[in-house]
Amino acid sequence: MLGVVITGGDTAAPGTALLIAAAPVGKGRLIDASSVLPALAAVPPSALTGTPAATVIELADPLDPQTVLTRIRATAAAEGPLFLYIAGQLQLDRKQRLLHLGLARTTPTTMRYTALPWHWLTAETAIRPPGTTTVVVDLVADAEAWQHVASQGLALGRGIRLYGRVAPAPQRRGSATPDYLKACAAIWRSGARPDLAALHEQAAARAGGDEALLLTAGTPAAEQQAAATWRPATQVAAPRVAHPQVANVPSPATQVAATQVTAVPSPATQVAVTRQATTPRVAAAQALPSPDDPHPAILAAAQAGRHSEAAAAAAAWEQQELRTHGPGSVQAIHWLEVRADLARLARDPGLSCQLWMAAAEARLTRRQAPDDPDVEGAVDRAHHQWEQIRDLPRARALAPSLVRLRRSVPGRQRGALQVLQRRLESLHSGRPA
Repeated sequence: MLGVVITGGDTAAPGTALLIAAAPVGKGRLIDASSVLPALAAVPPSALTGTPAATVIELADPLDPQTVLTRIRATAAAEGPLFLYIAGQLQLDRKQRLLHLGLARTTPTTMRYTALPWHWLTAETAIRPPGTTTVVVDLVADAEAWQHVASQGLALGRGIRLYGRVAPAPQRRGSATPDYLKACAAIWRSGARPDLAALHEQAAARAGGDEALLLTAGTPAAEQQAAATWRPATQVAAPRVAHPQVANVPSPATQVAATQVTAVPSPATQVAVTRQATTPRVAAAQALPSPDDPHPAILAAAQAGRHSEAAAAAAAWEQQELRTHGPGSVQAIHWLEVRADLARLARDPGLSCQLWMAAAEARLTRRQAPDDPDVEGAVDRAHHQWEQIRDLPRARALAPSLVRLRRSVPGRQRGALQVLQRRLESLHSGRPA
């Protein structure tokens, strides 16, 4: 990873350009993404952002999705225009049908914890004011990701300009090259400064590739065309428009009157984790409609299979509560728990487990007691979701944190810690749990 800060001129709100070039190493690499960085580095920073002063940051073949997320989150928090230039490789998680940007360590079997989920990018940019974010991509998609993008497009939130292209994987051996972004760099280096629409047309023509899917979204005409699809979710994803009335909402433990019981399960354990009245509000949203309540729209998106859209909206509201009430607030924890339940609905038990553990830790940090129903409920859910993980390396990676939590929060089901430890031992021994 290379971070380069370049400034020029004098303006109160310089632009920010984040250059991400990412692709798996080895035979799984479909594109030589990092080959575009020298060309972009030779471009005046002001051309990348359209501002007299600019901060330019490069990520070359990053290894860890959390590192990329942290960098995206930091740049998304900056004032002024934000431009993300992404060269890389799209892959599709076969289980959840979610797009990922492959990173250096990504393989088909490790994608879910070594690649960057595309909805993370969507969530982080959704919190920015409309019209201040531009994403320019030059991507190659593997066979399944190509079918997904060709049929559903490449989703980003309303108010985000998207330009670029997605091409199918090359038919012959060898890697593709990010010719679209290289063409953009060549145009800028010539001294020309066309507007984005004209730049897109010129770069696409130079790059060629009749089979590639060309992307333009976020312009007024494109937004009008997409309004019917995006309006419900984007009303949720733009919390500056209508602030959620979360401050007066009871904690998730009191949202639902009914009791749900979920078995934790491996047949050998015969231990049940009881979830009593602790379902996050997203599960009860349809019964509590409100003109200003974002939960029904989020739930509807999740139930319709638009999991990336639902996750991005919930993450945007969480960021709003973090800014308004601060980390560790009840309001922010509520949305963290909503995100955890959305991950469950998306059949991503690893992410759900991780988020439930984060919620439990946040409540403990607030000095809620280990036997508080909200704390116990969060740990019980984390435990249950961990039991559902079939990706063994992922389960092993999450286990130490879950064991520490279980020791602090044993819960009301006897033997839960012992059940957890026995399954962990079986994972390390390589035997089926």
